[in-house]
Amino acid sequence: MTGDRNFDDLAHKFVKNIYGSGKGDIRQRVVWEDIEQILKTVTSEHPLHILDAGGGLGQLSRQMARLGHRVTLCDISSEMLALAQKEIDADGLTDQYRLIHCPAQSVGQHIDEPVDIVLFHAVMEWLADPKPVLQSLLDIVRVGGAASVMFYNQHGLVFKNLICGNLEHVMNGMPHKKRFKLQPQKGLLPEDVYLWIEESGFDVKGKTGVRTFHDYMQKTRTGEYTFEQVLELESQLCRQEPYLSLGRYIHTWAVKQ
Repeated sequence: MTGDRNFDDLAHKFVKNIYGSGKGDIRQRVVWEDIEQILKTVTSEHPLHILDAGGGLGQLSRQMARLGHRVTLCDISSEMLALAQKEIDADGLTDQYRLIHCPAQSVGQHIDEPVDIVLFHAVMEWLADPKPVLQSLLDIVRVGGAASVMFYNQHGLVFKNLICGNLEHVMNGMPHKKRFKLQPQKGLLPEDVYLWIEESGFDVKGKTGVRTFHDYMQKTRTGEYTFEQVLELESQLCRQEPYLSLGRYIHTWAVKQ
C-alpha cells in the first residue's frame, strides 16, 4: 500500500458486509472470549480506560462499556464515527465514550495519561507502515495494562488462494487486485507482529485464529450442518495448532511488563 486506507467512501457497505454477517459473528465470539481473559488479568479499583484505536463501530468496546468501563474511540473515517455515535447513543453509553476523529497514529496527542487496555483490530493491514503505528499505541499502555491486537493473516491469505487454485497469483507474489475493495490485499506475518509486541515490552499471553475453517468451506455442501455448529467448532479449534495459524485473522493479547 502507498497510503493508509480511509473507509469514508465504503462505511455503510463495510458495516453490512463485515459486521452484519456470519464472518462478523465468528469474529465477535472468539475475540470476546479473549477479551474476557484480558479483563480478568487487568484489574483496577476504578473502571478501566479502554483505547479503541481505529475502532470503527466499536462493537467490542461497547461490550466493555456495558460492563462499566470508559472508552476512547478514534477513527480516520468521519463516516464510521458518525455510525458509531448512533450505535453508542442507542445503547445508552454516550457518557462512557469519547470519540476522536484522527488516525490511530495520532491519537496519543489527545490522551493525557496511560490507558489500561488498547484495542487495535483489523487496522494494520490497511496501513502503509504498520509497525510504528502499533508500537506508538503500545507506548500509551500503562505497566500491567494489556494490548488486544487483531490482524489479517498472510498465511491464511496464501492458503485461501492455494485451495481456490489461484496458483499463478501466488507464484507472482499475489499482486494487488482492485476489485476486492473490502478485502486487504496483503496480510501480516504472525511472527513479525508477535516480535513487534514483545519489542515494546509486552509478554504475549494468548493467540487465537479468527475463522480457522469457515472461509475455506466449499460453497457446495457435502454435509449437513448449522451455523451454530460452525460457531461452536470455530470456538473449540481457534486456539489449537495448526488451526490457529490458518485463521484468516489472528487475534493476540499481551500484558505490558
